[in-house]
Amino acid sequence: MAPVIQMSSVVLASGNRGKIAEFSDALAPLGWHIVPQGTLGITDVEETGLTFVENALLKARHAATCSGQPALADDSGLVVPALNGAPGIYSSRYSGQGDLSNNEKLLQDMADLSGAARRAFFIAVVVFLRHEQDPTPIIATGRWWGHIAHDLSGDGGFGYDPLFQPDDCEHRAAALSVAIKNQLSHRGQAIKALLAELSRD
Repeated sequence: MAPVIQMSSVVLASGNRGKIAEFSDALAPLGWHIVPQGTLGITDVEETGLTFVENALLKARHAATCSGQPALADDSGLVVPALNGAPGIYSSRYSGQGDLSNNEKLLQDMADLSGAARRAFFIAVVVFLRHEQDPTPIIATGRWWGHIAHDLSGDGGFGYDPLFQPDDCEHRAAALSVAIKNQLSHRGQAIKALLAELSRD
């Protein structure tokens, strides 16, 4: 894919090593250099949005404003329709006590649910801003459907991966290799969608 948007560096509104590596690899064909916002002394912005899109936009605009450079951000989480969308935008702080407690709380909240009521999906929203006042941000979304199991399994991944059983997959997300997970996951799909949009821009 030929790089349509010409620029040397893009600030990523994240300090997560996994995200940094994933975005760097995916955007390499465009010739972009991904710069984690922390290396520029930019701290995280408060996520006050009520949707994944709003929070991703907040993070991207904050990074673009502080750096004066184009910026990328993503917001992601787990959505269980039977729980009115919970954990949703609060996925990482569902219990307030980390991943294991988040998983335990989700199991408790879904204790009386079975069958189709245990359907769920991970969602990732990726936002790209050309500059801080960009009125037409590129917004790409990816969803990864599956269901919530009744117990934890697998020692890889993070977050709700030990509970998430992807559709058409024998293993939990926590048991998948990084390469396979990146191909199937919500963030992988969102990045592919972003690349498709950038090629048209």
